[in-house]
Parts: sequence; structure tokens; C-alpha cells
Amino acid sequence: MMPEDMKNFYLMTNGFHMTWSVKLDEHIIPLGNMAINSISKLTELNQSSMYSLPNAPTLADLEDDTYEAREDQPEKPHFDSRSVIFELDSCNGNGKVCLVYKTGKPALAQDTEIWFLDRALYWHFLTDTFTAYYRLLITHLGLPQWQYAFTSYGISPQAKQWFSLYKPITYNTDLLTGETDSFMNKLDPSKVFKTKNKTVIPKKKGPVQPPGGQKGPSGPSASKPSSSSANPVRK
Repeated sequence: MMPEDMKNFYLMTNGFHMTWSVKLDEHIIPLGNMAINSISKLTELNQSSMYSLPNAPTLADLEDDTYEAREDQPEKPHFDSRSVIFELDSCNGNGKVCLVYKTGKPALAQDTEIWFLDRALYWHFLTDTFTAYYRLLITHLGLPQWQYAFTSYGISPQAKQWFSLYKPITYNTDLLTGETDSFMNKLDPSKVFKTKNKTVIPKKKGPVQPPGGQKGPSGPSASKPSSSSANPVRK
């Protein structure tokens, strides 16, 4: 049984895939990649052999019973029959985002969680619902290796550069737990809008006309005769 929010998602659209690129020095570079597998690609991580040889190792052989969940995280998934795991996103080869049924078969909708399986086959908890993971995916803009921000070793230096450019607060999750002022950009308007002092050249003032116009003799003013009427043009 699918979780109710995930069922509603697949009733609306059969999967989701959105990419975006940036332009640097006239070159188009693919950067963001947000994906949720379609129904046909919602495959189960089974326990079949990784090789065609007899007695070859399986995923169940990688189980480490000495691992214990921390107090702030739930119990990790298992590759054997104790858990049922479906792949939601292959993360461009950087790992796998998985829908995990914790109680095995029969898989119940209320026992699902979203986990990230890195390339070393270690599990990292993401969210407890599909809706929360979908919001997390959109919030991180599908930036490369964003899932590693929820691991103990974090994202790579190259991915940090992209995060610093497009998500300067999100990638450094340690700052989010501290004081708010520690990661706020403080703007000093006096420095940003500082202008050079220009030497002001005083302008020469002309004669000031008294208000009310120029005073003169009262009565109608005599108009000058036109030069064209007084001096006829000779041919």
C-alpha cells in the first residue's frame, strides 16, 4: 500500500523530472536536477546477487548488526526481508533516494520513511513523509549532491561552491542551529552608497530683476516701427 500523499502525487502525474542550467562564459552548464521516478521505474531494491556467479554476495550480506541507531534518528533500513525498499531517485549516480517500508511484507502505508543510500551503501534519514521530501527537493533546487547535506560528512567542495552561489544558507546546516545574526548578510548603507566628494564650482549670478517687472512711465507703450516698413528694399 502506498502512503496517501504519495498516492495522490501519482494520481496527478506519473513521476516528475525538472532540470535547469546556468550560463557561464557563453557556455550552458546543466546544474539542477529534480526527479521522482515514474511508476514503471519505481523498482524495488531486491536481494538478488550482484554477480552471476554462484555464492556471489548480495545486499543482505552487507548488513552490519553492530550498527545501532542514534537517539535523534530512527532505526536504519535493512537490505534483507525486514524492510521493503523502492527507489525514488537515482541522484545521477551519487546515491539513491528510497521509499522504505520498515516492517517488511505486508508493507503498510503508515510505516514508510524516506532515506538516502549513499555510494558507500550507508543509510541517511531524510524525512518521515513523501510530502516533506518533495518540499525538501524543491527547497534545495535539485543542486548537485544536495542529499549529502544530511550526512555526517556533508557535500563535496565543488558542490559547496554551487550552494554558496544559489543557496548560501541551506548548505551550511550548522549555522541554522546557532544565532540568526551569524549567517545574516549585514548591509552598511554608508559604505555601499558612499560617493566621492566633488568640488562644487559656484555659478555666477546675473542681475536680479525686482519682482513685479521693470518700472516705467505709465500709459500705453510706444511700439517701434518695423524696419521693413521704414526702409523699403531697393532693387
